Amino acid sequence: MIGPVNIRGSRVSPCRASEVEYFLSAPATYGGAVVQRIDTHISTLFLVGDRVFKMKKAVLLPFLDFTTLAARKAACEAELEINRRASPDLYRGVRAVTRAPGGGLEMDGPGEAVEWVVEMRRFDQDSLFDRLARGGALDRARVNELTGAVAEFHRRAPIRRDRGGVKGLDWTITTNRRSMLEQSPAILPRAEIDDLAEASLVALACYGPRLEARREGGFVRQCHGDLHLGNICLWQGRPTLFDAIEFSEDIACIDVIYDLAFLLMDLDHRGARQQANWVMNHYLDLTCDFAGIAPMPLYLSARAGVRAHVTATTAAAAQGAERESLSLDARSYLSAAISYLTPPAPRLLAVGGLSGSGKSRMGRELAPFLAVPGAAVVRSDSLRKHLAGLPIHERLGADGYTAEATERTYQCLYETCAGLLADGHSAVADAVFAMPEQRAAIEEVASRAGVRFDGLWLEAPPDVSAERILERKANVSDATPDVLRRQLGYDLGAIAWTRIDSSPPKDVTLAAGRAALGV
Repeated sequence: MIGPVNIRGSRVSPCRASEVEYFLSAPATYGGAVVQRIDTHISTLFLVGDRVFKMKKAVLLPFLDFTTLAARKAACEAELEINRRASPDLYRGVRAVTRAPGGGLEMDGPGEAVEWVVEMRRFDQDSLFDRLARGGALDRARVNELTGAVAEFHRRAPIRRDRGGVKGLDWTITTNRRSMLEQSPAILPRAEIDDLAEASLVALACYGPRLEARREGGFVRQCHGDLHLGNICLWQGRPTLFDAIEFSEDIACIDVIYDLAFLLMDLDHRGARQQANWVMNHYLDLTCDFAGIAPMPLYLSARAGVRAHVTATTAAAAQGAERESLSLDARSYLSAAISYLTPPAPRLLAVGGLSGSGKSRMGRELAPFLAVPGAAVVRSDSLRKHLAGLPIHERLGADGYTAEATERTYQCLYETCAGLLADGHSAVADAVFAMPEQRAAIEEVASRAGVRFDGLWLEAPPDVSAERILERKANVSDATPDVLRRQLGYDLGAIAWTRIDSSPPKDVTLAAGRAALGV
């Protein structure tokens, strides 16, 4: 039970913050239960039993104003509404901290409200994805589940053509700079802050037309806005997004790929570029939104800039070793934000081979070495499903594999890779490429773009390939051992691409692929 607690006579200051904090952190408030407190730069959380009470801090920052009770109440109500879209089971409601008749405080009493809090269900902190990442628990299956949750959240998010675009990113760049300057020179170097702002505006001018086309096309939506690993947990065994931005439409109403970029940047900054590339490419498999990748350098940079000033603000309030550690992290984010704006030159890798040869795995594993946060993998299997209007894990009928359908699929693959290269992003073309003219066509894509091309041809004994096909789970490919047997009768023609025997262990095969690419 949450009842009245009178703090008169205590040594706690009578100001609003201290009084409410004492009430929410006192075991007596909850019948003697143990209370754990967690502070962020804008909120204080009180964890007790199976519940969490989240209070907004009365702070004024360049991107929010929580200085009035009315503003904090509105933010609590907005948080409940927005987050129930992704995690309805976690968010229980908005509660009022009220003045009790005897002068103390109570929850949802008849007296005047002195504060508002969001009540949530408590989850195991070890289920947070930042902790799972540190523990090496983000395998591809879990990463794909997470990516599916993000893609579905974006699919259902309201379209906001009145936000985002050039104006939205300009606001972010300006706000990042202003927020960083508040922690300069004590934590963040002024020269680097200025360099980042200048380079970001140059990038914004470059990507401006694409940003506006995306906004007009409905890709700006009311997104999560703060999609880093610390705002994702496993709830009832499923990846669950929580703590979406409720206080600023400038932050939350953004391009869906910019929303995704926070997760990609967070993984990359933690040394998990492979997982970041898995996320990006599974998202592309699910959505076919390759056109959204063009501004990725700016998106990653802006996201690192956000973490730089948020971490610096947290460091400024810390002491001793914690302050120094957070300061180093903030400077690391700032350096990353600058480096993201100078991506490597684009290149094209094509990986071919009969079904079960391991070509898709090879393309996926090599992609993180070719770009930041990795090359975009363009899979003929996924494109074929999208062209047929089917979800990628739904099997196609025979009409999906006619000569005409195959020609249409390969043409889409060539055009998608050409678009990525024109946008300055590396691509991996993943298809069987059994016909000489198909291999010639993908080479021509690289030639026209003026970029480096590499072709790998993977092969394995038929029995090994057939066994791999039978072992597949939740795979986009519809190939069966019968399909493989038909492919074995193809006239492949002369294969000039680097041939790799994929029957050895995975690490040996990947090493051969890396050696062929020089990465």
